[in-house]
Amino acid sequence: MSDLYVSWSEYHQKIEQLAVKVHQSEWKFNQIICLAKGGLRVGDILARIFDLPLAILATSSYGGPGGQVRGSITISRDLSMTTANLGSHVLLVDDLVDSGVTLKKTLVWLDRRYGFYVEDVRTAVLWYKDCSIIAPNYYVDYLPDNPWIHQPFEQYEKMNPADLAAAQTSSAGTSSV
Repeated sequence: MSDLYVSWSEYHQKIEQLAVKVHQSEWKFNQIICLAKGGLRVGDILARIFDLPLAILATSSYGGPGGQVRGSITISRDLSMTTANLGSHVLLVDDLVDSGVTLKKTLVWLDRRYGFYVEDVRTAVLWYKDCSIIAPNYYVDYLPDNPWIHQPFEQYEKMNPADLAAAQTSSAGTSSV
């Protein structure tokens, strides 16, 4: 199993490919929910492309060194959304489905909390790993060897404001006008 490294350009291409797959399915939906943090960027871009409201559900399951240790799943108490009610046909998006536990538990949570409003939920991810206990409805890449995926935004997990300020100060002193 080798790691998969994804650039910003590749990352955005994957989101666009996912949008095309969902569009080509001709399924009509009226709400997008993204699982934050990983699915936040995916959900934001899809909400813009499809011109639909975005709701955000915060989830967490990884921590430890390099954020690569799977732990217990935490799901926020409520959705954050700007609409009065949740849509009836929901596209639930995340960046990837690894073990599948988060996606599966989120679907149960969504049914318990919003089952009265929601008639249909479909799932969409950029990467679908073979080790997942659940298959997403839409995905861009199926990964049979279950690699660790290094996404372009992970660099920010190793930064802090003081280091950024110091780097900007030193680069400002070396630039010429």
